[in-house]
Amino acid sequence: MFIWLASYPKSGNTLIRSLLSAYFFSKNGNFNFELLKNIKQFPIKELFLKYGVDIKNEKEVIRNYIPIQKFINIKNSIQFLKTHSYLFNIENNPFTKLEYTLGVIYIVRDPRNIVLSFSNHSSQSHEKSAEDLIKGRELRDKDKEDITVYPGTWAGNFNSWKSFKTVNKYMLIKYEDLIREKDKIFYEILRFIHNLKNVEFVLDKKKFNNVLENTNFDQMQKLESENGFVESMNDKKTGNKVKFFNLGEKTSWKNSLKTSIKNQIENEFKKEMKELGYL
Repeated sequence: MFIWLASYPKSGNTLIRSLLSAYFFSKNGNFNFELLKNIKQFPIKELFLKYGVDIKNEKEVIRNYIPIQKFINIKNSIQFLKTHSYLFNIENNPFTKLEYTLGVIYIVRDPRNIVLSFSNHSSQSHEKSAEDLIKGRELRDKDKEDITVYPGTWAGNFNSWKSFKTVNKYMLIKYEDLIREKDKIFYEILRFIHNLKNVEFVLDKKKFNNVLENTNFDQMQKLESENGFVESMNDKKTGNKVKFFNLGEKTSWKNSLKTSIKNQIENEFKKEMKELGYL
């Protein structure tokens, strides 16, 4: 069954995947980017091509979300799946089903900082990034002929995954808490996963500490500098790679965001931002 790692883009999903992949898929907790391959993205082109889906036909792709999940679902095994999609139902085609889902870890981040981070990642203006959060946008790398991902709006994405609360399969992680208290939050994540699996939680303390040490932001920047990172984008003007691990926790809307954009974000997402303690 699947444990979804869901989030709006640039909200900390990569850090969560790094922690989990180093803990569950390495011998000693030492992290490297290759470990991330153990946590696949959904939807992803390669998976649909494997099962003969015409990825150029978007309706066919969406119709096959559930059949593909059925094919790759292993009920007695735990699989992590990353997604930036909102939990949609398009023309009676759901994104996923409860019978395939063991649980959801949802990562949320202050949308004012997402504007800054997404602008850097996508080489676009703060105004355009704010518009994407408010109106919703599709994610697709046309050069790679990738499958379209539908994040929706920032608030819509966040609210949609709450539906798993009603069946006690939902854990909310705030990016800011993760950065401030990584050891505590990571411990709670591991305990949540073991509770979902209904097995006793016994912490491997040595591996746990190694994971924390090997996934700090400076180390991730160093790895990207030395080896590159597949999820980084090319600058639209220069063609050069944009740093994926750019500022991290140092990103601050207070120093860089125009008042007009800040007000626009706060007015649009007032309800959710108050709920999350961002206002």
